[in-house]
Amino acid sequence: MRKILVIGSGKSTSFLIKYLLDKSESENLYITIGDINTENAKKLIGNHKNATAITLDVFNEISRIEAIKNADIVVSMLPARFHIEVAKNCIQYKKHMVTASYISPEMQALNDDAKANGLVLMNEIGVDPGIDHMSAMQVLDSIRDKGGNVILFESFTGGLVAPESDNNLWNYKFTWNPRNVVVAGQGSAAKFLQEGTYKYIPYNRLFRRTEFLEVDGFGRFEVYANRDSLKYQSVYGLDNIKTLYRGTMRRVGFSRAWNIFVTLGMTDDSYTIEDSENMSYRDFVNAFLTYSPTDSVELKLRHALKIDQDDIVWDKLVELDIFNAKKRVELKKATPAQILQKILMDSWTLEENDKDMIVMYHKFGYELNGKKHQIDATMVTLGDDQTYTAMAKTVGLPVAIATLAILNKKITTPGVQMPITKEVYQPILKELKDFGIQFNEKEVPYLGYNPLNN
Repeated sequence: MRKILVIGSGKSTSFLIKYLLDKSESENLYITIGDINTENAKKLIGNHKNATAITLDVFNEISRIEAIKNADIVVSMLPARFHIEVAKNCIQYKKHMVTASYISPEMQALNDDAKANGLVLMNEIGVDPGIDHMSAMQVLDSIRDKGGNVILFESFTGGLVAPESDNNLWNYKFTWNPRNVVVAGQGSAAKFLQEGTYKYIPYNRLFRRTEFLEVDGFGRFEVYANRDSLKYQSVYGLDNIKTLYRGTMRRVGFSRAWNIFVTLGMTDDSYTIEDSENMSYRDFVNAFLTYSPTDSVELKLRHALKIDQDDIVWDKLVELDIFNAKKRVELKKATPAQILQKILMDSWTLEENDKDMIVMYHKFGYELNGKKHQIDATMVTLGDDQTYTAMAKTVGLPVAIATLAILNKKITTPGVQMPITKEVYQPILKELKDFGIQFNEKEVPYLGYNPLNN
């Protein structure tokens, strides 16, 4: 049998493993899932005869090499920083490899060795990055194939709670790594292009410079800019584009409320708070406000940030129970960001019957025969339950389909790569439609970045 090694069995692997198990008979596959904790892997496998779970510590070189040597292809679902040693072993023992993570400089450095050995090291084949690359390149290539000149590309993705599970004032719950949400946007200023001009948004203004989108059947969303929208400019062949903007989607009103935490300093991850384990939630809020012998924490916060008592933002803060004097932080030497994450997880953790949702929105503007055109493409995927989530579906299925395509020699171009060629994206996008993951494209009037100028 052809052997597939999957390293890591976290939340994003449910659909990946199910797909491979479902194909195991017809494709003659045997799937080995290696993890330092095999509990989830065993649950996902059940009693399937064509799979087994093994204890695998990726830092144990001997067991890692042994597992990789026994495989025909390796899928790494580890955190991004742990891929590189796996990748080096894959080249050493001439095994193809697939990951959903961004290509790191260390991974890119393996490109020549991968090519020399005829190996495919496929990266960025999840949802974002992944489905965003493939769906964008399909439309961009089709525009170019008919002689069009692309002048605008905007791309937005959001991991959100499904409408039937949307029952808090923030219209948000954690559907992925909570830490990434808390520290989102920090570091360098957001950078993008609009109408031929470079634009920058510093972190302290990021959540007050939002844009709005409408998705048919799902209502209104807002977008805040990703840190570097120009990262894929050359990769996508958009060196002469006028507008290039990538962002993260939330429900309208989220960003204005989130900006309160940014303004106060609660998202800072650069220092620790003294005696944090003995703090109450109320103490934590008070730590960022001026001293007053008479005014309450609530009054000081409202006054400092000029929040009216009938402002919905105030209700959002109260809903999080951040003024509770009895709830304890219970985290030693914690940063503000870590404490805020703990508080938010009380309110934003998905309940047992909650479902998540992935939303993606692309805008393509182009010139053809002297006229300007625009295509808007949207994709919405809903989760089934807590195990088979929309996030797991949109991350895991592209990984699984790519793995089988490489194994079947349908994807053969060697090297460290992302899914931006027709050889890769055409069959994968086609098969994703069978699982309900597809884009609705529509022609709309081209209005440029600022419709009021037209």
